[in-house]
Amino acid sequence: MSIRELLDPTNSALIFIDHQPQMSFGVANIDRQTLKNNTVALAKAGKIFNVPVIYTSVETKSFSGYIWPELLAVHPDVKPIERTSMNSWEDDAFVAAVKATGRKKLVISALWTEVCLTFPALMALEAGYEVYVVTDTSGGTSVDAHERSIDRMVQAGRCR
Repeated sequence: MSIRELLDPTNSALIFIDHQPQMSFGVANIDRQTLKNNTVALAKAGKIFNVPVIYTSVETKSFSGYIWPELLAVHPDVKPIERTSMNSWEDDAFVAAVKATGRKKLVISALWTEVCLTFPALMALEAGYEVYVVTDTSGGTSVDAHERSIDRMVQAGRCR
């Protein structure tokens, strides 16, 4: 599979990281309702085309709350991975789920861009995956934090 090969439903997987209420309260680069609408629309597009989906959450019971119900409703059969680290790629269950998709092109959406998107994206690249960041379904704690994080990933070889 080459980087010149376009994304399609047979070669890609969708990953949604931490789309939870408390995490969205900290987002400052995009209107929160627009963020939610865009994220749910992306999940619905993935469902229509049978793209494998992974959901992760962090500190669900103690801080962040459950993943947005509107998002979970799109894939009610997908069980979110409750992570033990801010970097999803450091969680064995997450990496196992990514490998289980059999896909090398990862389309990632996350809250917060500067941590929960950037860290696993950089590590996935090192592990031989192609990473595509969806900027209008991801949010940072400031416009600058979001934009600099996107710049960092692009400089490391990310597409967006």
